[in-house]
Amino acid sequence: MSWSITLTVNGEPRRVELDDPRVTLLDLLRERLDLTGSKKGCDRGQCGACTVLLDGRRVNSCLALAISHDGAEVVTIEGLARDGALHPVQAAFIEHDAFQCGYCTPGQIMSAVGLIGEGQAGDDPERVREGMSGNLCRCAAYKGITEAVLEAQRRMGQDGWEEAA
Repeated sequence: MSWSITLTVNGEPRRVELDDPRVTLLDLLRERLDLTGSKKGCDRGQCGACTVLLDGRRVNSCLALAISHDGAEVVTIEGLARDGALHPVQAAFIEHDAFQCGYCTPGQIMSAVGLIGEGQAGDDPERVREGMSGNLCRCAAYKGITEAVLEAQRRMGQDGWEEAA
């Protein structure tokens, strides 16, 4: 038996046949749609490396069953840049050295975009740290991550950047 689902992934409608209802959104993105930016870290929803935006909200895609999200809109790290220009969060991460090994970076960036989009970032570093607490960085680049989120939020407010999701 197979199940057919349709997702809008990074603005593009995608129809996918699933032969197993237990396929996670992360595995679907990485293995079937070749979108490998989202990482499989812990595979238990504890590290945040797999964070994507699902209908505009941050989710750990390793915990989301793909079949449960038929008709949903998914934005991955590959879908943030526009017309060759980095998303303000991506640019701020580079400028603030908000990564070292880079493994967690896609999840960190997607979580930051979601946090800002949800209006939860504020202008207090502690609030940003709390909002990003579901995303772990083995290299401990947290200071740069916090600075990047605050900078990106300021820029997005000034530049009128529309959210990706």
